[in-house]
Order: sequence, then structure tokens, then C-alpha cells
Amino acid sequence: MFSSDELLQQVNAALEAQASSRTPQSLYAPIHYVLSMGGKRLRPVLLLMAYNLYRDEVAPAMPAALGVEIYHNFTLMHDDLMDRAEYRRGKPCVHHVWGENAAILSGDTMPLLAARHILSAGMPALMDCFLETAIQIQEGQQYDMEFETRNDVTEDEYIAMIHHKTSVLLACALKLGAIQAGAPTADQEALYRFGEQLGLAFQLQDDYLDVYGDFATFGKRPGGDILCNKKTYMLINALSKATPAQHARLQQWLDATDYNPEEKVRAVTNLYNEIGVAALAHEKMNECYTLAEQSLAQVALPDSRKEVLLQYARSLMNRQS
Repeated sequence: MFSSDELLQQVNAALEAQASSRTPQSLYAPIHYVLSMGGKRLRPVLLLMAYNLYRDEVAPAMPAALGVEIYHNFTLMHDDLMDRAEYRRGKPCVHHVWGENAAILSGDTMPLLAARHILSAGMPALMDCFLETAIQIQEGQQYDMEFETRNDVTEDEYIAMIHHKTSVLLACALKLGAIQAGAPTADQEALYRFGEQLGLAFQLQDDYLDVYGDFATFGKRPGGDILCNKKTYMLINALSKATPAQHARLQQWLDATDYNPEEKVRAVTNLYNEIGVAALAHEKMNECYTLAEQSLAQVALPDSRKEVLLQYARSLMNRQS
């Protein structure tokens, strides 16, 4: 079995080799830029890990791994544009470097490149899983947009939204690896469920880090979700758990149009601390992660074979970026 670090090195090397000679260069430069920012490469590593559970050599699964990573970065590029974000992984977002039109057009090219990689395996089941996932991600993004104008979003609605927007791509990556490796159908589904719950825990941790993370390690300025009133697990629970006085103070900041950004982030964070939403977020993260481990336990392989994947999942729950 390859370690996660070994697989990460292989993914990075394969991505670096993807530099396109196609023109116009102005279309492909933003794509190369966003792919060269680094990151955990979580989705391709999970895909290769799932494949590696059943096959010793992972090279045949690399095209699909690249496909999911390219698609993931497409979603980030467009998400940053829609959120008017300034930084991604500590670097200026694409729309700040090349402009909004370039972010749209280069972003639109990336799913096509991703699909070509996945098609190269010649397995219709891979493309079917990928396309269904891509549709669900778009649905999740639409829900996220609609939540922007609502102050009555429930926790269940939020979990459903991040399931579509975030966790299904992790689940898809694991299932793609299992499908291509010829894993039994029951194992494919168990790995998919593992990815679903791991993805939920991962996004909940992202919500937490957006408030309490450090720019040097997180790569984004803390408080970005607060400034745009994003309906995160933190805000939804703050609104539902607040006392009347706390709720009024929080609502004032949500309604404010003229404010000092640092003051708003500080004030809302203080309210989160008073209400105790950080502890609630950790409790929900742990709940999702426990369900993920239970799903992995259902994969019909020796525990020793699954240990690398299990340790990788555990490391994600202790991340600071």
C-alpha cells in the first residue's frame, strides 16, 4: 500500500505534467495557476487509496484522479468569483489576477478537461458516477446561493446543502477508485458512504476554521464567511441557540451595510464564543466522522489493508488548514 504522502507526490507530479500546449495561452494560464496553488489533493488521493485497496499499482487510476482534482478546482474558481473572495490558499484568486471573464471562461473549460481524463479509462460507470456528482454539486451551489437571502435556514437544510456541494465529490472519488479497481458493489457503496460522512465532517471543519483558523496556515483570511453573512453551521446554530439579546446583536451585524470589517468579524466571533457554537460544531464533526468509520468497517477487506485510509481520514480531522 502507498502512503498518503507517496500518493500526493504522484498526483502533484502528474498535475505538473499536465501543462497544456494548447492556445490561447490566456485561457489555460488561469487553469495552470489554480492547479499549481497546491493543497491537500484530498480527492485524487482518496481515489487512488480506494484503488490501492484492491490493486498494488495505482498508475491506471491516475487519469480519473486528475479528473476529480481538476473538477474540484473548477468549483473553487467559480465559488471564489461568486463569493468575491480575495485569497485562495494564500494567493490572490483567479478573478483578481485575470478578471471575472477569464475566471468564468477558464473555469468552464475545466469540467471538460476533467471529463476527458475520466473518459480515458473507458468505463461508462465512471462517467455516470462523475456526471451525477457534478449535477449534485451544482444543486448544492444553488441551495447555497438561495440561503444567502434567508435567515431561517435550518441545520438539516444546511447539512443537505453541504452534502451536495462538498461531500459527494469525496464520495465519488472513493467510488471511482473502487469501480476502476473492480471492487465488489457492496464495497463500492460502503466507500461512497464513508466519503459522504468524511466530506460532511471536512466541510464542518472548514466552517470552524473560517472563524478560528490562522491565515498563515488556513490560506484565507479568517472571518470571510462572517463578512458575507454566509449561512454556515456556525451562524445557523448561533441564530437558533442565541438568547433574545444575543440574537438582536447578531441580527444587527447581519443587517449592517456600513461597518468596519475587522470590527464585524471580532463582534460576531465574540457572539459565537458566548453562544458556544464552536463546541456544537466539534460535536457534529465527531458524529459525522464516527459514521464514516462505521462505513469503512463495512468494506470487506482486512483491517490491516484499510489502515492507511483510516489513518489518512483521522489526520484530516486534526488539520489546521
